[in-house]
Amino acid sequence: MTAPVPLATAVVGCGVIGRTHVDAILGLDRLRLSALVDPVAERADALAATVEERTGVRPAAHSSIGDALAGPGRPDLLVLATPSGMHVDQAIEGLEGGAHVLVEKPLDVDVRRARRLAAVARVAAGRGQVCSIVSQHRFDPSSQAVRRAIAGGELGRLTSAVASVSWWRSQAYYDSGDWRGTWALDGGGALMNQGVHTLDLLLWFLGRPVTVSAEFGLLAHEGVEVEDTVVATLVFESGALAVLHATTAAYPGLTARVQVLGERGSAVIDADRLEYFHAAGDDGDGASPAMGRRGGGNQAERHRDPAEPALAGIAAAPVTRGHLRQYLDLLAAVDGAGAPGVTVDDALLALATVRAVYVSATTGEKVAVADVLGGRFDDVAPAVTRPVTV
Repeated sequence: MTAPVPLATAVVGCGVIGRTHVDAILGLDRLRLSALVDPVAERADALAATVEERTGVRPAAHSSIGDALAGPGRPDLLVLATPSGMHVDQAIEGLEGGAHVLVEKPLDVDVRRARRLAAVARVAAGRGQVCSIVSQHRFDPSSQAVRRAIAGGELGRLTSAVASVSWWRSQAYYDSGDWRGTWALDGGGALMNQGVHTLDLLLWFLGRPVTVSAEFGLLAHEGVEVEDTVVATLVFESGALAVLHATTAAYPGLTARVQVLGERGSAVIDADRLEYFHAAGDDGDGASPAMGRRGGGNQAERHRDPAEPALAGIAAAPVTRGHLRQYLDLLAAVDGAGAPGVTVDDALLALATVRAVYVSATTGEKVAVADVLGGRFDDVAPAVTRPVTV
């Protein structure tokens, strides 16, 4: 049987996350890094030289997506690692140019634009093109184990969840780029950028949120438009309740943590690892005691999959493994195995939920996610103020 021809792949954006994608692409035989795109020629050239040192092959360097799509080595796959506010227009350019597209999180900063991409992606899917959004933690073994347990009914009816991202970003981080910390290009702060992966897991586990109530603030940084701390409560279609927390004002930075709680079991993911799992009856002793186990009876070890046969033989740094898993999922979709594990519609729901949090925190009102998706709050401009200390 003839091996599939590697997909010519172009990475757009040669910054930190672009380099992560380059590392993942170079680790997969099914992908061939054919081009790098960046409006700053020096960045594209420097990364191209680094790739040449590692592989002996220098990818082409372009200043625009249009140039890459028009060149002799037109990419089969376009990977967008650019500021969030550019994603939709660039993804549409790639799809209309005939390429598959992988977009870094978040989908975009504007729900209106994101709705447009969802429509374009549905048409492109009819032509056999795949468009997916990076949410690599869905493919972590821990997340997969919890999702399987939920689907199999092991946790019973889900009653609540707590999702928290307690990280630190210095003032220098926000000062490092004109686009950072702006509504126009960053789209938000601690939730949109640092917390969106954890929010996506919350939605993947609990389903569609109905309403959101939230508060946010700028508590530890200056000269920034967006929030560095946010807390929200969500009500889901199932009736489950959740608390969502994200901050970049927690020095020196803790872990991201998700607790999923049900009437017959609970699971905790901390720092991408399945820290706790217990399902009633899974340990052979029937139901838990009347007053519960209070953290005892941990069955997590039997639900972990440290071997990961799909990544066997691939040398990858821990920061790249999640992206590798998502690339494998994308390739399966390209090969006709079905929709990718993260669709544009999935990412649109996550973006609308983030937007609902921001609208609620700005207006002081409970916000229906369906209204955000429907466009009711399109013209509401989020506003975060730094509190005056006494």
